[in-house]
Amino acid sequence: MRQRTPRGQMAPHIPADVFQRAQATGQPVVIVVNDRPPAGIEWRRLLLPFAIAGATVAGGWGLVAALCFLMDAAAHTFTVIAGAAGPIGVGGITLKLARSKGA
Repeated sequence: MRQRTPRGQMAPHIPADVFQRAQATGQPVVIVVNDRPPAGIEWRRLLLPFAIAGATVAGGWGLVAALCFLMDAAAHTFTVIAGAAGPIGVGGITLKLARSKGA
């Protein structure tokens, strides 16, 4: 017989008369143990949702940082191209895309 001992106890107690009667008749002894679940929060259950939420937040901030970097690079590229191209004119209207450094 394999018995599972509850936490905090060495072994369940079996009264002597019950044990002797079971030995004489060959009847099995059934021990009922009222085992409570541990009190408090089971932290392992909460670990996965917090890990997913943390990864989502980190990914969102990474996406924002990447978009800011790309917009900054695009603005600098536009400034360099506009400075090199000079004024653009269409139908008598001239548009200067960038100011020169002296003006």
